[in-house]
Amino acid sequence: MNAVSKQKFLAFTIALAAGYGVTSVKDQFAATPTVAQQLVDKIVEQDSFLQKINNLPVTELKGEKVFGSVSGVVPKRTNTDANDRAPQEVISLSTKGYELFKTELDFYIKYVTIDSWAKFPDFRERYNVWLRKAIAMARVRVGWYGTSAAAVTNKANNPLGQDVNKGWFQLLREYNAGAQWYTEGATAGQIRIGAGGDFVNLDMAVHAALQMIDPLYRQDKDLVVFIGDDLLALDKAALYSAQGETPSEKERIANEKVTRTYANLPVDTPSGFPPRGLLITSYKNLSYYYQDSSVRRQILDNAKRDRIEEYSSVNDGYVIEDEEKAAGFEFANIKLKNAAGNWV
Repeated sequence: MNAVSKQKFLAFTIALAAGYGVTSVKDQFAATPTVAQQLVDKIVEQDSFLQKINNLPVTELKGEKVFGSVSGVVPKRTNTDANDRAPQEVISLSTKGYELFKTELDFYIKYVTIDSWAKFPDFRERYNVWLRKAIAMARVRVGWYGTSAAAVTNKANNPLGQDVNKGWFQLLREYNAGAQWYTEGATAGQIRIGAGGDFVNLDMAVHAALQMIDPLYRQDKDLVVFIGDDLLALDKAALYSAQGETPSEKERIANEKVTRTYANLPVDTPSGFPPRGLLITSYKNLSYYYQDSSVRRQILDNAKRDRIEEYSSVNDGYVIEDEEKAAGFEFANIKLKNAAGNWV
């Protein structure tokens, strides 16, 4: 780093240490639960999807879920001449609790990048935003693609973080023998969407997924269908084919990511969502849990590699508050027709 960079980076580390209540960030230190909450809030600000779901601190590595959802029919009557009135539990936490795993969030940034940022007055904020955005993107990606929590992860074999933690899709795969997870149609290992397939169009596929939702929740107004870009592109192509010659319709299709609802559900494509993913649930049925006493951090100036190194960790995990209010398709098995008419 040049002289200006060193001065600004030193000021940054001093301010950071003061914020954490430690003398130096060169040695690993722990964040208090309050500071940990502030850190999570800052990371959440970097992703619109994280802002819509639950980001919850917990005290234990394993335990019961925090929210769940309302279940059952509350109104009743009792013959109090013969029986006591018996209250019932109306929060369904399902049979599965949560489990957190240690996640390492280690980064480095080259001196040359620090030097290029040092000339800006908002150097500290640039550094923080870079770090928070990287964590937010990784956090959401693992939420969709994670299938296991390996003792030692292998990025070469799992470039999407599949072995970092069990994400929301994996939780559905494992729940109730996969009753909320559609894996194949008429052809083994495939879900064909399009003319001549298992579902003639995307709307029919979404309708089928909706039928997998528990009837108690099927009419809930907060349900949303998350759809990947490949599936939306397929449907948009069909709209172009049918209406694309009309200038007003062509412009509408081009300007709108989603031109209509599917099975009367609003549509969203969250960040990092699989291109052929399809999931129905509500935002508040998806959660990210972290142990509030587990946040650790350390910042080192590694002159041997011409870089600044960040070492941080947290015990965290993903939760579906009520699996009965979620259903999806195995995105790896979805097949679409290509221009030659083949399922790919």
